[in-house]
Amino acid sequence: MVNYKIFHFNHLQTTCTVLWGADRRCAIVDPGCSGEAERAALDAFLTQENLTPEAILLTHGHPDHICSVAYFHRKYGATVWLNPAERAFLPMFHHFGAAIKLDVDIDFPTVDAVDGMTIRVGSLSFRVLATPGHTRGGVCYYDAEEHILLSGDTLFAGSIGRTDFKGGDYDMLIHSILEQLVPLPGETLVIPGHGPTTTIGAERATNPFLEPFNLPDLDIL
Repeated sequence: MVNYKIFHFNHLQTTCTVLWGADRRCAIVDPGCSGEAERAALDAFLTQENLTPEAILLTHGHPDHICSVAYFHRKYGATVWLNPAERAFLPMFHHFGAAIKLDVDIDFPTVDAVDGMTIRVGSLSFRVLATPGHTRGGVCYYDAEEHILLSGDTLFAGSIGRTDFKGGDYDMLIHSILEQLVPLPGETLVIPGHGPTTTIGAERATNPFLEPFNLPDLDIL
């Protein structure tokens, strides 16, 4: 059984999710903590729940999603997973961070998160789904046993990620969503990079960006 806690950090209210099993070994998805107070809040939660971070799963490299990766990597020794297509963009994202008033430290090593691979964190496992479009190396992480999708900025409740930043591609993003996400079970909980949670069934039935592909949620009819 998976447990999870959702935080919203920095002035862009970026979602950071902590997931763990009975063994208390956890994954931190997109630690966008900005400043000491937000880092302390996440640290306090990890201590309170007696959690050991073993992995930092990055959906992409935009500054609001990676503000405190270096901090948590150094403190806990957690492996940082990132699609290799994103690594080359990190210096640019670092400068972009300053423009949007986020201090980003990109001095951290990464291990390649590539499409189709499974990342195991204690008793949990996450399948990597490559979903380029918001960025060239964007990925989602899917827990198939618990039907939980960490969608980053690929798919939101009633919306999709923007594609007007460097490396964005609207057609590619739509293709990624239709090929990788829409076929998932309708009850799959979607935890996006911003905003409220949703389900795959709700998005394929009502998300206006997926028209004219909206279909009834056959899984629950």
